[in-house]
Amino acid sequence: MRILDRYILKSTASLFIGTQSLFFLLYIAIDILSHLDEILKQGMNPPLLLQYYASYLPVIFIQTSPIACLLAVLYTFGRLNRSHEIVAMRASGLSLWQICRSTVFFGCVISAFVFMANERLVPNARETTEQIKRQMEYSSADRNKKRSRPEINNLSIYGLRNRLFFIKSFDTQSNTIENVTILEQDKNQNITSKILADKGVWKDKYWNLYKCTIFYFDSRGIVKGNPEFHAEIAMYLDETPKDFIEQRQRPEHMNMARLNNYIRKISKSGAKTVIRNLQVDLFYKTSFPFTSLVIILLGIPFSLEIKKRGAALSSIGICMIIAFLYYVMDAVSIALGKSGLLPPLLAAWTTNIIFLYIALFKFQDTL
Repeated sequence: MRILDRYILKSTASLFIGTQSLFFLLYIAIDILSHLDEILKQGMNPPLLLQYYASYLPVIFIQTSPIACLLAVLYTFGRLNRSHEIVAMRASGLSLWQICRSTVFFGCVISAFVFMANERLVPNARETTEQIKRQMEYSSADRNKKRSRPEINNLSIYGLRNRLFFIKSFDTQSNTIENVTILEQDKNQNITSKILADKGVWKDKYWNLYKCTIFYFDSRGIVKGNPEFHAEIAMYLDETPKDFIEQRQRPEHMNMARLNNYIRKISKSGAKTVIRNLQVDLFYKTSFPFTSLVIILLGIPFSLEIKKRGAALSSIGICMIIAFLYYVMDAVSIALGKSGLLPPLLAAWTTNIIFLYIALFKFQDTL
């Protein structure tokens, strides 16, 4: 690596690390101050509090990396331009691509780190922080009660064979569900039957439902005949207790393999809206890591327009404008994808494609 490459890379990397450290501290400080009354009131255990914020660091890293990259690039190249070092480099025969190639390489490395963190660290980090948060929300007496009986409350799951499950509480230790409602639908999402049960116990691959009432509906949504009542009935359902535990997780708590597997499992259910939303989330997991690289490519030509004093303030101003436009467009394209106006793959990649085009156009214009 040339001395010039090391010089630019050192400045960009050190600013990125400094900005990320600042974001970590700001997030933790703001979160602690906003929940200070609850922390003092409940006498939270300091090691547990430390574990909570430590486990959340990967999530903060992937969310703030694009902004940290942008700030580092804007300040580094803005300073080089203001001190006429860019002019000297260009006068020596270097092209703009040769000057900024170490920074582009840095963007590729950060994108790779974000991808790996998103796949391997973030799902577990989100699950861990939610578990710790639930522990912190209960008083010590409630916590002891929960430990003696591990429960999941208010469970809503879209299962196989067009079934919707609404379960008030699920005891994961005894595999018992309480206050159960199961809606069965046809391929057109019309309800064909409704099952109500006070309690269900998993036994020998069947769910034994107690005090169970079954309603059947015709194509117009009107109840057919008299409802069936069973004091106890063994019912075969595709969903096992393990499925309830796994499928209650939100897409952001899954890695790509698990999310893809979930989509495949419900792909024959006919739940087009649910499947489309999950596909947008899946493709977004492939596009989001490239945000840092695209932002860096966009930031370099804009930073070369900083020629006045106060490069830091100018960098922050440009950074806020670019970040605002990026996140607004990203939110809009994801919403269009989930509403069906854009294909899932295009919705996930639209913002990166548009901003990459603008970056390449600005690069060409600067050359």
